[in-house]
Amino acid sequence: MSDPVRTCILSREEAPRDGLIRLALAPDGQVLPDIRAKAPGRGAWIGADQAELTDAMARGKLRGALSRAFKTNTLTVPDDLASRIAAQLRQAALDRLGLEARAGTVLTGSEKIAAEARAGKLALLIHAADAGADGAGKLAQAWRVGMGEEGGGRRGLTLPVERPILSMALGRENVVHIGVIDSGAARRITDAIERWLRFIGPAPNAQPCETASQGASAVGG
Repeated sequence: MSDPVRTCILSREEAPRDGLIRLALAPDGQVLPDIRAKAPGRGAWIGADQAELTDAMARGKLRGALSRAFKTNTLTVPDDLASRIAAQLRQAALDRLGLEARAGTVLTGSEKIAAEARAGKLALLIHAADAGADGAGKLAQAWRVGMGEEGGGRRGLTLPVERPILSMALGRENVVHIGVIDSGAARRITDAIERWLRFIGPAPNAQPCETASQGASAVGG
């Protein structure tokens, strides 16, 4: 089944619902993020990233679009709306990692990840923001060897969160690197992470997820 299409209230462009962010109107008139699109009542959809949304708020464009979408001028747009959205998207990505870890599709520990990578069984590779370049590079090289891409650019994805945050999300100690060994799990994790990163924009020195889709289909592909 194809993803339902919605219209961004700012750009008026149509896009699949999963590529947009839903805003909901609370009973007290506050406009709140509803990234899971489960809040009752009328919703408004935006496709802007954090910088674009902040600019639209500063110029009053967002409030006007929301008033038209909700058919009321009695609403309050929190000053930190963009930050709230970013926080919810981050939490959704971390929750997905935690769910997959509990399902047994996620590995931690460099030796375990490297062994699966060399065997061609790694579907996705993720690093904490404070992971050492040497360790991340060795795992990426093992992944490339396992996939028969020794001269390629496959290197995984560095998240803009450090190891204590990843450790808490997975319920494990000292999570620096994460290896995903199931293609379905890799797709679900990638979707959640990319939605978050697309909204917040690139972080300084971040490694792009240039092989995420390849990684998600690597196992059994």
